[in-house]
Amino acid sequence: MATRHQAREAVIGLLYAYDLGNREIKKFAEEILEDKKIRNRQREFALSLFGGVVDRINELDEMIKKHLEGWDLERVGHIERAILRLGTYELLFSGLDRAIAIDEAVELAKRLGTDQSPKFINGVLDAIAKERGDKSETE
Repeated sequence: MATRHQAREAVIGLLYAYDLGNREIKKFAEEILEDKKIRNRQREFALSLFGGVVDRINELDEMIKKHLEGWDLERVGHIERAILRLGTYELLFSGLDRAIAIDEAVELAKRLGTDQSPKFINGVLDAIAKERGDKSETE
């Protein structure tokens, strides 16, 4: 059975395709998740995340843009943009603990992004969480 981390990784793939202009990916999301052996509760979790990000993509992008110091969102790589969108969605709308949301995004960045991606993702998501007034256990 797939883990939530594997479900998130599959969501990054769906968001990547969506970002590249494949708006039809929504129609095939269930099949793609099945091919990746994301089933049952994890598939519902993945579909919920994917749908939530797509439904709020403009709001998420605005929040991300506020915290990109010296960068335009369009200059951010597609994978990193997908990870930022998912991480921001989880911070703002899922009720997931801040530390877990950021850690999951950083782990995805380590696996899927460049060498600089984890630090970049961590910095942006941490700034978003701080703006919202979220407190980590170490603060």
